[in-house]
Amino acid sequence: MTLGILLGSAFGAGLLLCASPWMWPRTAERPARPPSKAAARIRDRMAQAGLGHVPLFAVVLVSLIAGAMAAAIATLLTGIIALAPIAFAGGAALPVVGLQWRARNKRSRMATVWPEVIDHITAGVRSGLAVPEALAQVATAGPDAVRAEFTAYAADYRSTGRFEHSVDRLKAALADPVADRILETLRMARQVGGGEVGAVLRQLGSYLRVEHAIRGEVIARQSWIVYAARLGLAAPWLVLLALSFRPEAAQAYNTPGGMAVILGGAVVTLVAYRVMIAIGRMPEDERSFA
Repeated sequence: MTLGILLGSAFGAGLLLCASPWMWPRTAERPARPPSKAAARIRDRMAQAGLGHVPLFAVVLVSLIAGAMAAAIATLLTGIIALAPIAFAGGAALPVVGLQWRARNKRSRMATVWPEVIDHITAGVRSGLAVPEALAQVATAGPDAVRAEFTAYAADYRSTGRFEHSVDRLKAALADPVADRILETLRMARQVGGGEVGAVLRQLGSYLRVEHAIRGEVIARQSWIVYAARLGLAAPWLVLLALSFRPEAAQAYNTPGGMAVILGGAVVTLVAYRVMIAIGRMPEDERSFA
């Protein structure tokens, strides 16, 4: 009887396997969903800040932890309930602000490096090197700030021999609009040929030097707007923090009217700060060839 049960089970399993293509047809694999613009922007900022290897969810987790800690500290110190969501928002924004600050500083430093990189590539092309080899020699003769990325490119190109793939990985590692322009110029020169790539690179290097000098002068002149915006953002909250240590002030701010004043002040402060920053900030280049 046991043998009959085993044979029946095997026969049923065989029939089920034969009918499985019609019962459970294979569905086409969905294409990978492209990341949103916000996620792509944060990923670029992380790469520019030298944190391209850090997963995106780590930034979200750190932001949530920082926001929760800021809300708890503000509530414990002041006893004002309405400050908890404001402190949470400020604490959660701190990692992102720090990431943007680090990326902006690195881009400012890299602005002085790209003309030198262009000079090395131009010298390699003029000496008879092919475009991939001219890019690879930046890993040994180029500035220290970009040697790690170009070393990874050289190793990837030597192992695969696929210039397009290696250039795409180099662009993702650098995550810089200027690097995108340089690499796309070299890609086009390799695809269509021509002897004008050296002249084009020299003109691009001259343009970048002039742009960096003008941008630095304008930023220096407009920096007082940014400092005034930061002072205007911090001043009312420092006054509120000083007043909150008085018990009667904390009790007043915990009433519905006091909460409305705090939340309304937070909205007005944020809007005014964003407007002043938008007025004083220089427009940044966007990655057109990402």
